[in-house]
Amino acid sequence: MSLTCGDLIKRGRALYGAQTALIFEERRFTFAEQASRMARLANALLAKGLRKQDRVAVLARNCSEYVECFGAAELAGFVTINLNSRLAQAELAAICQDCQPTALIYSEEFAAEANAIAAQVLGIRLRIGFGSGEAESGYESLLAAGSSEMPAVQPDPSDIAYIMYTSGTTGGSKGVMISHAAMTEATRMLSCESGILPTDKALIVMPLFHLGGKIEQMNFSLMGATVVLKTAFEPDDILATIEREKVTAGHFAPLMVQRLLDVLDTKPYDVSTLRCVHYASAPMPVPALRRAIDKMGPIFVQVYGMTECLVCTILKAHHHQIDASETERRRLASAGQPALGNEVRIVRDDGSTCETGEIGEILFRSPTAMSGYWNKSTLTAEILRDGWLHTQDLGFVDEAGFVFVVDRKKDMIISGGENIYSWEVEEVLRAHPDVAEVAVIAVPDKVWGESVKACVQLRAGSATTADALIEHTRTLIASYKKPRSIDFVESLPRLFNGKIDKKALRAPYWQNQDRQVS
Repeated sequence: MSLTCGDLIKRGRALYGAQTALIFEERRFTFAEQASRMARLANALLAKGLRKQDRVAVLARNCSEYVECFGAAELAGFVTINLNSRLAQAELAAICQDCQPTALIYSEEFAAEANAIAAQVLGIRLRIGFGSGEAESGYESLLAAGSSEMPAVQPDPSDIAYIMYTSGTTGGSKGVMISHAAMTEATRMLSCESGILPTDKALIVMPLFHLGGKIEQMNFSLMGATVVLKTAFEPDDILATIEREKVTAGHFAPLMVQRLLDVLDTKPYDVSTLRCVHYASAPMPVPALRRAIDKMGPIFVQVYGMTECLVCTILKAHHHQIDASETERRRLASAGQPALGNEVRIVRDDGSTCETGEIGEILFRSPTAMSGYWNKSTLTAEILRDGWLHTQDLGFVDEAGFVFVVDRKKDMIISGGENIYSWEVEEVLRAHPDVAEVAVIAVPDKVWGESVKACVQLRAGSATTADALIEHTRTLIASYKKPRSIDFVESLPRLFNGKIDKKALRAPYWQNQDRQVS
């Protein structure tokens, strides 16, 4: 049976009404209170003339109002555009020009950006601010005017619930259309398979403008768990919150886990209540994962998904085996097995199916797949073919169905006709004790077309050399795969979700070249 995201809100109110749904700073909301505020906002927006499937853009950092905006749209069938608050004003305006929202809801700190966007996008006829002064009064008075009854207008499962714009690592931002049916199925799928309990108190700090933060908030809410929402990631604050609130679960990017571990090496925060930590957005290097398990226990669950396919595979806690067979240890580097309801294929460039262990493009057939790209029918047809979503990730599947992601198609290096996967070279370099983090990219080479360059962030106090690191790789992988050059950097550029921004790393090397790698 297909559901809507609004159905999940109604279910939460009916089953868990008096339980705490959300903790944000000093504010606490029960499931009943949260549902009431969502319904009031939905009805108030309907009274302002918004109609089912009208688009509502939200520009804010994580806060309780953000959750309410999502919920109001989910109940009344509006389409939420959750704008990345870290983008430049021009980028935000371009997104709104593309999707043409009817309403723009924003926190007071983004009032200037909201006003500038509204001046450029004529379709925005309703602006609502919250946060302080008149803006807060406007938002709260709007809610007060709305009925707490569930809206008479409601969406269908096939209706679009969100248009989430991608980070644009391989080109311009694209609006991914996600249906109610896809989101509710992803929520059920992840809640079932990743170990969520009704007794959990889950810390969410990944931004709600990103798929990961939103879907994790829904996963825990579906089970009647409490969500502790944080605006920003600051390791000491996160650890103090875990200790104070007795947090049992969390969702972090791998880089966040490493930063928490760095603090725990020197400060005695009590994190013993943690029993489940989801990590996503990027693979966690195996050495870092081993360190995390040693420090915090076998509590980690990896979720591999993307905006275009919300939940693909899950590496469950019991799969994170350190003291096990070589095969089981090797699977620490995998993304897990397909979630219930998903099918995976690995295909060659000609579309034929790869053998077990053979690298090709990863395809998924999933009820959590996107409905398509907004205003991009040609690209949609390229990515969604015959019911299969072409991820543009390269990888392979082992004999037990574990999926290994080895590279993005555009990150693969072709040097002298040989395919070199950056992930493989990075894993070897990360195994060196002096390497804190590394990114491997292709750079122009007059002889080989492309050559392997490693950008390395060393651990504090390290004095290793480029020659020593290259020699280290020579002993572990084929000579043609080793870096031909290494740049040492203070830090690696990252996107908002913790992923290394390889597009930014490559750009200086490919300037003024006839062929560009993006």
